[in-house]
Amino acid sequence: MTAQAEPRLVRRLGLFDATMLVMGGIVGAGIFLNPAEVARAVSSPFWIVAVWLIGGAIAITGAFVYAELAARRPEVGGQYAYLRDAWGPMPAFLYGWSLLLVIQSGGMAAVAITFARYFLELTNWPAADGAVAAAVLALLTLINCLSVRAGATVQSLLMVLKIGAIAALVLAGLMLAGPEAARPATAPEPPPLGMLAAIGAAMTPVMFAYGGWQTASFVAGEMRDPRRDLARGLLFGVIGVVTLYAAVAFTCAYVLGPAGLADSQVPACDVMRLALGETGATLIALGIAISALGFLSQGMLTTPRVYFAMAEDRLFFRRFAEVNAKTHVPVFAILLQGAAACLIALSGTYGQILSYVVSVDFIWFALTGAALLVFRCRDREKASFEVPGHPFTTLFFIAACLVTVIGTIWHHPANSAVGFLILLAGVPACLYWLRKR
Repeated sequence: MTAQAEPRLVRRLGLFDATMLVMGGIVGAGIFLNPAEVARAVSSPFWIVAVWLIGGAIAITGAFVYAELAARRPEVGGQYAYLRDAWGPMPAFLYGWSLLLVIQSGGMAAVAITFARYFLELTNWPAADGAVAAAVLALLTLINCLSVRAGATVQSLLMVLKIGAIAALVLAGLMLAGPEAARPATAPEPPPLGMLAAIGAAMTPVMFAYGGWQTASFVAGEMRDPRRDLARGLLFGVIGVVTLYAAVAFTCAYVLGPAGLADSQVPACDVMRLALGETGATLIALGIAISALGFLSQGMLTTPRVYFAMAEDRLFFRRFAEVNAKTHVPVFAILLQGAAACLIALSGTYGQILSYVVSVDFIWFALTGAALLVFRCRDREKASFEVPGHPFTTLFFIAACLVTVIGTIWHHPANSAVGFLILLAGVPACLYWLRKR
């Protein structure tokens, strides 16, 4: 008798899946709220839209970088594999460590709470936010344990619904609401140096709203043609999101005015209320809930593949490298991600945890961009996709990430310090796994 082959991940995802994963990793609930944060920093309608386009340019440059990395390293784990091959096991492990303990789990917990609040407001169920958040995380964990196809189908459906909600917001705002008649006069433009500081402050919520395109690379090992489909999906997805975000920013500024937008706590709801009354506000609340759910679905599908890759490299418990023989997915890695997000959601500390990782997250972006410089020097053969304008575009992306890190440390030194301490706590853990290899 021949020994039965060990179950492996299967390649079942195509270009549409890749594009929806990229967009789903970026578009959460933030775009429905963050235009107000931007308007509080810059009072000019031009700059309210321009900063979203500037952030979009940085995101597109990042998509170029990740597209070439995907063409050069079409492996499961994506960004984890890029960091490992360029910088060694320690930075790669610390990246996975920060994903599990803070970045992804904390982000998913916060978005799950956002979903729960909108869901409870729409349904009037007598339940706690944390309980609803944990329940929806558990449901998505179960779906993604069934198969990568099941998880991708749910994610793609939710992303299409998100696009529909954003399109409805833009069309209703521009065609039915129009500019608000009564609004306070805008403040005069600050001097040039003050304007630069204002733009820098506005870029913080913008850059975080654009973050997340890299998570699609985690499932490269389950794409039918990752060199082609992941690279194209990154570009199509990021360009699509830039278009949606700029349209939302323009609509909110046009309908509410800069001062009204700055005063709004829920600008998307205010726009839809002006367009369609309370029915419009209810509809966009439903859209925000769906958008949050889609972000959670994408995270539950993609991020466990990093823990799977860590375990395959013997830098984590071997159990998390196991693939279910029937579903061909890393069930234990998915359960780990679901449990971590549920615990943070139930603890109520997710908001505090998220504030710790702002600077840490963009350090990984900068190091991943620099990994492309390493691969270009080390591997002389051409990739199937190459970054236009390299090395200038790549260096621009790295510099933009570092500026974001420096700005965050400058404005939030205490929270940044806690984030770095959580990161450094992974060093002894990594040394332990390295000794066991």
